[in-house]
Amino acid sequence: MAAQKMTLAKGINAGLRAAMEADPKVLLMGEDVGKLGGVFRITEGLQKDFGEDRVVDTPLAESGIVGTAIGLAMRGYRPVVEIQFDGFIYPAFDQIVSQLAKMHARSRGALRLPIVIRVPFGGGIGAVEHHSESNEAYFAHTAGLRVVACSDPADAYWMIQQAISSDDPVMFYEPKRRYHERAEVDLDPQSGSRLGLHDARVVRDGTQLTLLAYGPTVKTCLQVADAAAQEGISLQVVDLRSLSPLDTETIDRAVKSTGRAIVVHEASTFLGLGSEIAAHIQQECFHHLEAPVLRVGGYNIPYPPSRFEEEFLPGLDRILEAVDRSLAY
Repeated sequence: MAAQKMTLAKGINAGLRAAMEADPKVLLMGEDVGKLGGVFRITEGLQKDFGEDRVVDTPLAESGIVGTAIGLAMRGYRPVVEIQFDGFIYPAFDQIVSQLAKMHARSRGALRLPIVIRVPFGGGIGAVEHHSESNEAYFAHTAGLRVVACSDPADAYWMIQQAISSDDPVMFYEPKRRYHERAEVDLDPQSGSRLGLHDARVVRDGTQLTLLAYGPTVKTCLQVADAAAQEGISLQVVDLRSLSPLDTETIDRAVKSTGRAIVVHEASTFLGLGSEIAAHIQQECFHHLEAPVLRVGGYNIPYPPSRFEEEFLPGLDRILEAVDRSLAY
């Protein structure tokens, strides 16, 4: 099976299709995921091919959607739930953190809930709060949940299948401003080795400083590395991929190789993922550090109106300024 060039959105669609073909217990649920194909068309064509019993249009009731998915998982199904926008997940928060996350431990291992909750997240699409948030830290903080974020079409295709095959609940974050970016996706399961769902990866080698990112900011950091290279600065970029659990071995190895680290994400830096990563690096890599670990992220304010979001999001200038500060330390 030859590689195909496709968007990240189509990569997820193809991954969902492959999972549904492989296992009749996989079903999709969410608002407008059926006939419309989802607000971002991620599930386009799947109801037509798999039927209304496996691609289920639900009422506008996120708590009810997740609660129903929990019941279905108890009956042997593998539901994949779509939350239309990141900020719409809060009505389902109690179902996710109080029921979904805890059922395995509460039942002393008797019950597994293999549910994937797909969350389009982040800004950059000209929308406001509820449509542009980065709430991954809430769920990474919750024991019992696995939290991952894809960043490109190839990874999205494989990661969604790995998430669906997990026997534990997975929060699957999708960078909505990267949905329409294209890249080659190798659809052949027999070709090459795949990273595990919870492995980080070095996406660009460098010697002077490590940028750690996930989701939409991976591409931003690659652009930063290109710009820095024009000034003779060599930056390494790590795509974390898994936010809980973190692949600390790859993080430590990368940071120790350069001696400097900057964590970049769209979420507010106050108690964001960068706080945990910076603390970990300080504890485990202290004697290898040449400068304090820095963070570049969103400000501790509600997501701003669209005309100001470029000021809010970590862009090239803010990250390059942090690079300069680290190198000058």
